[in-house]
Amino acid sequence: MRILGAAVELRDIEIFLTLAEELHFGRTADRLHVSQARVSQSIAKQERRIGARLFARSSRRVELTPIGAQLHRDLSAGHQRILDGIRAATDAARGTTNSLALGLHGPQAHDCAHILDLFRSRHPETELLIQEMFFTDPFGPLRDGSVEVATSWLPVREPDLTVGPTVVADPLLLMVADAHPLTARGEVGMEDLADWPLPQSAQPVPEYWLQTLVPTHTPSGRPIRRGPKVSTFQEAAAVVAAGKAICLVHGDAARYYQWPGLRYLPLHDAPIGEWALVWPTAGETSLVCALARAAQDAGPRKGQCPES
Repeated sequence: MRILGAAVELRDIEIFLTLAEELHFGRTADRLHVSQARVSQSIAKQERRIGARLFARSSRRVELTPIGAQLHRDLSAGHQRILDGIRAATDAARGTTNSLALGLHGPQAHDCAHILDLFRSRHPETELLIQEMFFTDPFGPLRDGSVEVATSWLPVREPDLTVGPTVVADPLLLMVADAHPLTARGEVGMEDLADWPLPQSAQPVPEYWLQTLVPTHTPSGRPIRRGPKVSTFQEAAAVVAAGKAICLVHGDAARYYQWPGLRYLPLHDAPIGEWALVWPTAGETSLVCALARAAQDAGPRKGQCPES
């Protein structure tokens, strides 16, 4: 794509459009999984090409200039057409246009089997294409068209995404090493998180979203340290087994990852960890709605706290 005769990368357009929605450099960086410096550099580059300010900045707020607002209107529809074209081409390459690309985390194909089976019984002509999602990039595949709908733990507060029915609901658990001092306790609660570090995402993710499993404070306000950076559940399990951290996890961890060196402790005041279907509002299709209806009708899988 070219603007005023100058080549513009699609990523730069995405940065501009996202900043125009968020009007905040930090939130834009979180949504796109880039640094704030990358956002600033991209906007500055586009402003140099165009020869005018696109955003008015002050210490308190960011606003679109009149030229920025015009560019936003002109680019929004074209950007959506590009994403639609990429999705259509992907469908054609798969050899079918009657498919639904679904992003799931870890073993959720098992936990959500009752939903997937109901959807398949209602739409036998539709192929469900399952793609694994990762907590280091929870919304990227939805935004780049890799998947049309995905699961995400709640809350999700992304203005371009629709949050659908809950598909899994479990009390959170505490994953610790076999020999960890907490395993000798008669009762473990959220206040105990203040005494040991928690692993954190190696890539930038929205802070409000990370707080579900990596809170910064206990319910009473005691600070919680953040420890090793990890990119996968396996890496988190490794640092926990090595005694370098403890980790809040969803209930599926205890169901599917009973590995040597790990223990899963119930918390007496455990929050409920909920997973829901999420999809781009602008990309909602009849098949996405059909999957959401199946999830609503089948109901969420509800787990139980294991014995400590």
